[in-house]
Amino acid sequence: MVADRAPFDDAAGGQGEAPSAAQTTMTGGIPAVPAAGRRAIGVAIPIPDPHGSFLQARRASFGDPLAHAIPTHITLLPPTEVDVDDMDAIQEHLLGIAREERPFTIRLRGSGTFRPVSPVVFVALADGIGGCERVQEKVLSGPLARPLPFPYHPHVTIAHHLPDDVMDRAFKELASYSADFQAWGFSLYEHGLDGIWRRRCDYVFGDGAVPAPG
Repeated sequence: MVADRAPFDDAAGGQGEAPSAAQTTMTGGIPAVPAAGRRAIGVAIPIPDPHGSFLQARRASFGDPLAHAIPTHITLLPPTEVDVDDMDAIQEHLLGIAREERPFTIRLRGSGTFRPVSPVVFVALADGIGGCERVQEKVLSGPLARPLPFPYHPHVTIAHHLPDDVMDRAFKELASYSADFQAWGFSLYEHGLDGIWRRRCDYVFGDGAVPAPG
């Protein structure tokens, strides 16, 4: 397990291990280098623009140092270290999930918080929770099977580990936020040595896998 990695999911992901996948810690800090033959990955539904870039800019406006290290997303698999040799099986696993799923609508409405359990303010889902839960359950099976100490709660983080007054402001300013979009699939992300999470592959519902943009 690797410590001090910039978090990909900020809550509801918890710690835990599976034989083939050990989660990184959620504390942020200086990016750690995975052990030889290992890489840190995450799986998430990207929030499309203009919504994704807007929420990322809002997160940056609150002074969150991770705003530009983490693309706006709904987590399916929290930060997880895997063996490089397992990546082919993982990608086949994700491809199979994408092919049997279909697009669904996600509606973002208002703000929420995990405080005091976890110092996170987020934009809440009003519709699409069931679809996220279904896909998340499938992702966390097979080569990515792992225990989670908290119930899965799909959300979009907008502030993490900031002073209470800033968290309160983020909660209030996003209370009336709304956005609707189609979840077309999900993406595989990898944590770089520079601390940035980048999309490596997109998995399109009902179709297959394509290289991620850029």
